[in-house]
Amino acid sequence: MGIAIISGDITEQRVDAIVNAANTSLMGGDGVDGAIHGRGGPSILEECRQLRASHFKDGLPVGEAVATTAGKLPARWVIHTVGPVYSASEDRSDFLASCYRRSLDVADNLGADSIAFPAVSAGVYGWPADSAARIAIETVAAAGSAIEDIRFVLLDPAVLAAFQQVAAEQ
Repeated sequence: MGIAIISGDITEQRVDAIVNAANTSLMGGDGVDGAIHGRGGPSILEECRQLRASHFKDGLPVGEAVATTAGKLPARWVIHTVGPVYSASEDRSDFLASCYRRSLDVADNLGADSIAFPAVSAGVYGWPADSAARIAIETVAAAGSAIEDIRFVLLDPAVLAAFQQVAAEQ
């Protein structure tokens, strides 16, 4: 298993699975979520609607993951995971680690050989970049996934630097 830290747009990655930092509604949103839904087209949203109607009537729980088509994206699947909102007064790191573990579980079950992750919760959910990077990289490295090509694809320079720093320490 190789872990790469890449500066770029996750919607342009040619991988089996792209991970979406979704919200519980699965109906699209800001940041990575909006970019994936926007570039991937309406088929992603349609499958999300079907999932909400059948399996997740109350929304996808924080720390869980589910796959849909990737629509027009250069990937086979989108794995949606809901990260926790950062709280300085409550430790929610187990939920954040679960996002990465559950996403890898879903990808392994799909038979994916490659996956691209964003920095879950490090955007609008306010998770500090250094902590988000440490949780993400350590969780993925310890997960025991069969996936050979694991990428963290990051647009924000500060988040990219945090992930590069943690990766260099491993």
